[in-house]
Amino acid sequence: MSRTAAAHQGSLFSGGPPGLFVREDFVTASEEAELLARTEHLPFRPFEFQGWLGKRETVSFGWRYDFNHARVERAPPIPDFLLPLRARAAEFAGLEPEAFEQGLVIRYDVGAGIGWHRDRPVFEQVFGLSLSSACTLRFRRRVARGFERYPLHLVPRSAYLLTGEVRHEWEHGIAPVDQRRFSITFRSRATA
Repeated sequence: MSRTAAAHQGSLFSGGPPGLFVREDFVTASEEAELLARTEHLPFRPFEFQGWLGKRETVSFGWRYDFNHARVERAPPIPDFLLPLRARAAEFAGLEPEAFEQGLVIRYDVGAGIGWHRDRPVFEQVFGLSLSSACTLRFRRRVARGFERYPLHLVPRSAYLLTGEVRHEWEHGIAPVDQRRFSITFRSRATA
């Protein structure tokens, strides 16, 4: 059993794609309030994709993917207030904290979501923490007659980890939200 599988034994969300791990109440309500208070003052910018501006706003740390130039670029270091969360995320993933080299905070206003995508191959494991309001994290993969689909309802303070099959063979997206929502994502870099 891999270190990751050992770290999650018993936490696989029943019926989900292989490699999807979910844990509710990953942070407490008071920790959520503290994270939201600290993220409120981050320098959010509209998400940019090949000249198009998305409804969600983001701020990257460690690394950022520039979609206009199709390359990974250095970003400011992960701020100190996110390091304890990164350590817990790494424990959940069965990694050392430093393995999560990229951090991303996203603010979703009403109507914002994320279309179908797979995270760029420069990144490997993907950890996400949902804050402030619920959302539907959707998964799909192409099969002979269309798509196999799996919706996951994420309540506030829920964490998820994408590894293996769900990370590499499934696309995911977030349905447009009906209340403001925040997420904190950590990604490990893929090894060459």
